[in-house]
Amino acid sequence: MADQSVHIDTEYIKLDSLLKLAGAVMTGGEAKHAIQMSFVRVNGNICVERGKKLRPGDVVLFAGITYVVE
Repeated sequence: MADQSVHIDTEYIKLDSLLKLAGAVMTGGEAKHAIQMSFVRVNGNICVERGKKLRPGDVVLFAGITYVVE
C-alpha cells in the first residue's frame, strides 16, 4: 500500500473534495459514487458521508492507496 500526503491550507476539507484534490477520482460524480458504494475508509472506518470534514491527521484509504491529510 502506498501513502500519499495531501496538503490543505484550510481548517478542513470535505471527503469528496479530498479525493478530487488527491487525484484519486476525476470528477465529483466519481467521488460520490465511490463513497456511496462504501469503497472509502476514513481513519479505518467505512465512510458513506461525502461531506465528512477531514482535518490534518485524518487518514483516508481508497483503491489501495492511503491518503494522509496534512
